[in-house]
Amino acid sequence: MFKRSNRIRGFIKNMDFWLLIFTLAAAIFGIIMISSAGGEDGRRYVIVQSAALVVGIAGICLLMFLDYEYLSRISVYLSAAGLVLLVLVLIPGIGKVQNGARSWFEFGPINLQPAEIAKIIFIIAFAKQLSDCENRINEPKNILGLLLFALIPMVLILLQPDFGTGSVFAVILAAMLFAAGISWKYIVAGVAVLAAMCPIMWFFVLQDYQKSRIITVFNPESDPSGAGYHVLQSQQAVGSGRIFGSGLYKGSSQINNILPERHTDFIYSVVCEELGIIGAVLVIALMCAIIIRCIYIGMNARNSLGRYMCVGVAAMLAFQTFENIGMCIGIFPVTGITLPFFSYGGSSLLTTMLAIGIVLSVKYKSRVINF
Repeated sequence: MFKRSNRIRGFIKNMDFWLLIFTLAAAIFGIIMISSAGGEDGRRYVIVQSAALVVGIAGICLLMFLDYEYLSRISVYLSAAGLVLLVLVLIPGIGKVQNGARSWFEFGPINLQPAEIAKIIFIIAFAKQLSDCENRINEPKNILGLLLFALIPMVLILLQPDFGTGSVFAVILAAMLFAAGISWKYIVAGVAVLAAMCPIMWFFVLQDYQKSRIITVFNPESDPSGAGYHVLQSQQAVGSGRIFGSGLYKGSSQINNILPERHTDFIYSVVCEELGIIGAVLVIALMCAIIIRCIYIGMNARNSLGRYMCVGVAAMLAFQTFENIGMCIGIFPVTGITLPFFSYGGSSLLTTMLAIGIVLSVKYKSRVINF
């Protein structure tokens, strides 16, 4: 009886209830907004998203009690499985084309995006690579090896082509390298290489519709019925909400069906329209709380491996939030990057919940307990 009591006290002491509460609050808030934005299909969207949430909670429980160091020990096998999925989805007849990218597996009514799974696997595997060469990270051979390790999944994702997810990988890579103490000379060199690649990407890699998305950020009125349509309708929805919004299920973008992808990419626009500034700020506050909590747990991790994992998860959530909101208000191009916890998508919600499970595992195994 005494041992059981100690275990319960240990669980309560090591569990990060704040992160769990913020996560569940964001996911439930997201389901409510999906129901409002989904229109006639809202009920189906809610069922799928709720099922993903339930599975995600089970995944959190599993990962929380599973030592994250064990995940790092099997990272080779996880990476191999992830690469196989990324290769298979490129094969015609196996991968499903949606919005111009061959990024999905279709299993009857269920669609699975392997790039979402690959993000979590990459964070685990790259954290392992960084921890293995922690004191020698600035040696040229180690830098080269780390970059090659990261480039393989990134290239496969760009071949789909999915530049949005590719940019998420790039940000995760940069954040984890920075946390590992990469030298400033490599950072400057990396920025210079990216700057040099911009004209190459523009003239030889980007397709016409992708160029149009970038151009319309600066002048969406130049093509109001084409590439600029999404941006203009999103800006109108955001601006019409004012302080308190029109109310749930009462947004004109939903009633008149004028905002495309409002339950996925542009869910934040629906929040602004129906709940106003109050709802918009609440979304940002929840995401900031989750991201800050991930960073805090990483700072108090028992080793560098846990710290790198938490940094990777925080970077993923921060960039996706920043880019999605920027896209909705018209300062970034439309990329298809989802708003974590809020946008509709079973694969997205499930993998995001699993990422939180990894962070909670780091906290649960941490020796430093602070609330």
